[in-house]
Amino acid sequence: MLSSKGFDLWADKYDESVDLSDDEGSYPFAGYKKILNEIYNSILNKSYKNILDIGFGTGTLISKLYNHDCKIYGQDFSKKMIEISQAKMPNAKLFYGDISNGLVNPLKKYKYDAIVATYSLHHISDKKKIIFLKNLLKKLNNGGCIYIGDIAFETRDLHNKCMNEFGDEWDKDEIYFVVNELLPFFPNLHFKKISECSGLITIKKE
Repeated sequence: MLSSKGFDLWADKYDESVDLSDDEGSYPFAGYKKILNEIYNSILNKSYKNILDIGFGTGTLISKLYNHDCKIYGQDFSKKMIEISQAKMPNAKLFYGDISNGLVNPLKKYKYDAIVATYSLHHISDKKKIIFLKNLLKKLNNGGCIYIGDIAFETRDLHNKCMNEFGDEWDKDEIYFVVNELLPFFPNLHFKKISECSGLITIKKE
């Protein structure tokens, strides 16, 4: 698993390596651009304005929302990626912090229309995911939504099939989403499969 320093070193080449994997339709980033496009269009169609991004990286998605006058908040554990994103979005409120410890205190003060996490939550355990997502739901305005774009599978069998297929390429330090294991905790959860190894999870606050 990459440390924050590892992500700092990867920051300048991050978008390039993601694009290569996505264009090849291969693990781990197959479907990446389609996921971001789905989230982007959904947020604009719903006229959400206050957006929190968990693990925003180089700001690929939220910088476009920023340019549509969304108010952007974010947390990431790479200082280099924060620097890159802040340059794109001078007025965004971006904070350094490890999501395995939850939201940093400044971000707890606000409520959000949408909370986005793309390819960031697979760095924390399944148990921590559930706790973290339950806490994030409390930070949503009524009618708001959590968007999770990530490596995700409907069942454990499909997860294991993909793991076996990619063998040594599979990152054993990362903990990917298995949707039917999350459903008992989040009855409003919806899953849309995007590729053989990715999907879009949405959890709406009614």
